[in-house]
Parts: sequence; structure tokens; C-alpha cells
Amino acid sequence: MADRKLLDDCFLHDKDRIRHDECISLITGRLSAVAGVEKLPLEDAAGRYSAETITAPRNVPLHDNSAVDGYAFAHLDYLANRGRFPVTDRITAGDIEDHILPPGGAVRIFTGARMPSGADTVVMQEDCDVTGGGAIISVPEGLKPGANCRKSGEDLRSGDSVVGPGTRLRPQELAALASLGVGSVSMHKRLRIALLSTGNEIIQPGTSIAPGLVYDSNRIMLKSLAQSLPVLITDLGVVADSFTEIEKQIALAAAGHDLIVTTGGASLGEEDHIIEAIDKLGKRHLWQVAIKPGRPMSVGQIGDCVFLGLPGNPVAAFVCFLMYGRPAITVLGGGNPVPPLRVPVPAGFAISKKKPDRREFLRGWLEAGENGAPVARKFQRDGSGLISGLRQANGFIDLPEHVTSVAEGEPVSFIPFSEFGINS
Repeated sequence: MADRKLLDDCFLHDKDRIRHDECISLITGRLSAVAGVEKLPLEDAAGRYSAETITAPRNVPLHDNSAVDGYAFAHLDYLANRGRFPVTDRITAGDIEDHILPPGGAVRIFTGARMPSGADTVVMQEDCDVTGGGAIISVPEGLKPGANCRKSGEDLRSGDSVVGPGTRLRPQELAALASLGVGSVSMHKRLRIALLSTGNEIIQPGTSIAPGLVYDSNRIMLKSLAQSLPVLITDLGVVADSFTEIEKQIALAAAGHDLIVTTGGASLGEEDHIIEAIDKLGKRHLWQVAIKPGRPMSVGQIGDCVFLGLPGNPVAAFVCFLMYGRPAITVLGGGNPVPPLRVPVPAGFAISKKKPDRREFLRGWLEAGENGAPVARKFQRDGSGLISGLRQANGFIDLPEHVTSVAEGEPVSFIPFSEFGINS
């Protein structure tokens, strides 16, 4: 029997309702990677999580080289010769021959070319007076030692750590690996996610609508949010409010996926069957988070498959996915989760009364205040079904549990949507 990847009680806690930070700690501290490992060419690694440690096998740059087109020489000769040199050699980029600088001389050199032995300084060609058909150069005063010379190892030194397990391979990391000559990387496979909506009232966009029905906006929203991460998404569509059908779909999804994300049916109404199905098929370890919007979010597992039950209201689903679903996907996928940056800015609004012991994520945006410095504005209406608030916002205003009111001008924490891979 294969070793289990997740503990049976990975989300276990002893509270009826937990706080935001406690929920994050359970997700990042108790989950573990379930995504497998594969070795792929570097060009296929963008956005994936490294499964290995890679150190620099050599210096980058490998050798001292010129940063400009110009002339290379020894700075001591520059001082002794009063900036006048005979040009004794010519070195181009890609020239692998060992060149030795003769005493008192200079060599014509081009950007990226290896510095000749004995040279430590380069002057830009446009700063020189060239005479004698290129045989003599005169260099102006004031050039500092080492000018325009890129030293071996100034970017990476042999033995430096470049990426470690869980590092997300951004374009920057790929460039660093390529500069070392790395052609392939061991990385975690894309996490397999099953996505479904529930509700008799939910219908697919593109079909005819009737009174009492509503188009499913959650699935396309969540699918778009998840696609900024290294995942494979199976869209299971809309499942009717039938316990038998929901249990069947959840069981099938759990057998072939690492994570199931549902929206709707997460409360305790007579037609909310998600919770009942999870309790029968596996374990529900977490339900009710002390946040607004998104309180009825639930988390559980069926074997090694994690279950994330999001609220049906779109704003609540949006908040819960970014705050809890995204770090869960990162950990399960083999990555190292990074808390989103919170920027302190003055509030451009006032709230006379806020419920204590509850975290609130307001839809907001930054704009220039009277003095030109940024202030945070919030969407005027708080309804968790108002997608227009998400459209107007470019971030969350994060009000912690201890806050009971906000005065205009008081510092608040703003989390840009860009922290979640959502670009303007």
C-alpha cells in the first residue's frame, strides 16, 4: 500500500469558528505536497515549483568581460601614461583565445568579450580620441579603476544557491538557470483540481434564463483565478441539489484529483448537501471562519484529496479562494506560500462601527489624495453578491479582528490584487 501523503487530521482543530490567521496556519502548516515530480526542459518550467536544489556549478560571468565597446588597459598604466596608449590587439565577444596585455598597451575590445590578462579597466569608445588609423588612443582624465569591467562571479559565484525545493520558477529564475547552462529541472507536476458548482437555480451562461434562475459566474471566475497557478483544472459543471448526485460527483472527483473546489451548498440548509456528502465520504475538519465575506467556507479531505467548499456568493467565493484556496494550492503543489504584501495607507473613508473578533476584507482601490499621496477608497455597498464591487476594486482593505471602527485618514492595510497574480 502506498504511503499516505496527508495526515487524516491535517486540519483538525478544537474551535467551532476559527480566525483568519488560524485558518492560514492550518493550511500552510498541516498540508503537504501531493503533486508528483517530473523532469522537464527549462522552456517548459515557467510558473512551476522546483522539486530540487540547484547551485551554481561555476561563476557567472565565467570570466572578467567588458561591459561596453571600447578599449581595455591596466589602470596603473593609465595613470603612468597620462591616458595615452598604443593599441596592440583586438578582442571580440566569443573569442576563446587567451590574450595577454603587453605592458603600457591597450586592446580594442567589444561588449561581452573576455578581458585580456593584465587589464582591469575599460574606456568607452566614444570617450576616446583615436589617431594613427586606430593605432593610438587618448583617454580623458577621471576614469576609475575597474570602470566598465564586469568581474567573474559578480552575478553568481560557484556554489551559490539559485533555487531550492518549492521555489516558483519565474522568468528571473529561468534566466539565472539558463545562465548556468541548466537545460532541465526536476519540478512538481501541475496540481489536479476539480471545480464544480451546486444549486438547482444555477444555469450555464449561454443558455436561456427564466425567473428564479441565475447564471453561474463563480466557476469561470475561480477557473480564471486558478489558472495563474501551475494547475490542471477539470470543470465538472453544475450539479443539482441532490444528495445522491452530489455524493457521486464528489466521490468520482476525489478519486482522480488532488483538490476539489465547490461553490454553494456549504451552509446547513435542507438543500445544502455538500457538507453531508463530505462527512459521509471523508472528514470535514474546518467549517465557519470568522471573516466577512466568506464565513461558511469549509475545508476537509477524502483520503489524500483536499476539499475546499466555498460560499455561493461570488464576492465571498473570490475572497476565500484568494485567501485560503491559493495558499492551499501552493502547498499541495509543492510550492512555498508567501503571505500577500499589505501596504499601509490612509483610509479615504470612515466606518463608525465594525463587529469585533471578525476579519473583514473590503473591496477597495488606491487613488491620489489631496496631497498626491495614495489613499484607500472602498466600494460603498457590502453585499457579497455584488460583482460590480470586484470590478471596481484593485485590492482588499484588510480590517483585523481587533478593529471596531475606522476614521478617515487612519492607516489601514491594503492588499493589491497583483499579490494574487491578478493584473490590472
